Amino acid sequence: MSGTRKLTMTAILVALASVLHVVEALLPLPYVVPGAKLGLANIVALYAVMSLGLGQALAISFLRTLLGSLMSGTFLNFGYYLSTAGALASTVVMYAAYRAGRGKLSVVGVSVAGAFTHNLAQLLTAALLMRQIGVLSYLPALLLFAIPTGIFIGFVAARLMRSYSRIMGRTR
Repeated sequence: MSGTRKLTMTAILVALASVLHVVEALLPLPYVVPGAKLGLANIVALYAVMSLGLGQALAISFLRTLLGSLMSGTFLNFGYYLSTAGALASTVVMYAAYRAGRGKLSVVGVSVAGAFTHNLAQLLTAALLMRQIGVLSYLPALLLFAIPTGIFIGFVAARLMRSYSRIMGRTR
């Protein structure tokens, strides 16, 4: 992929992930587990991990949390740090899982690894910021929500990647 094409793709994915980040924050979902979210912007991170590589995926994840927080008015608050830590850690783990599990681990498996890591990183960050290790006891409750949403995000990402491949195959 040429430099210009990669930059353009990165910009489009940052914009898409930022919008998904903000839209999800506005959704009036009845959360069973406080703080749990669907993770819609992770569809974009997962796509970037699998198609653009770690550097671009990390840039997209970081810029998404930065722009999303600026658009929603949460820049540099407690939630911003949790979101950024979760996004960056999950991106690294999804990349590692994708690379290590090539041919053995599905998109859904990579997504679930990312969802687990996202929650763990957020709780570790909260424990550090609050200086309260007891926050980690909340992990099992978050994982009850993270695993199904990780599966959902993985299925959606896999479907979008197949559709994108078919479309791009026809236009070349």
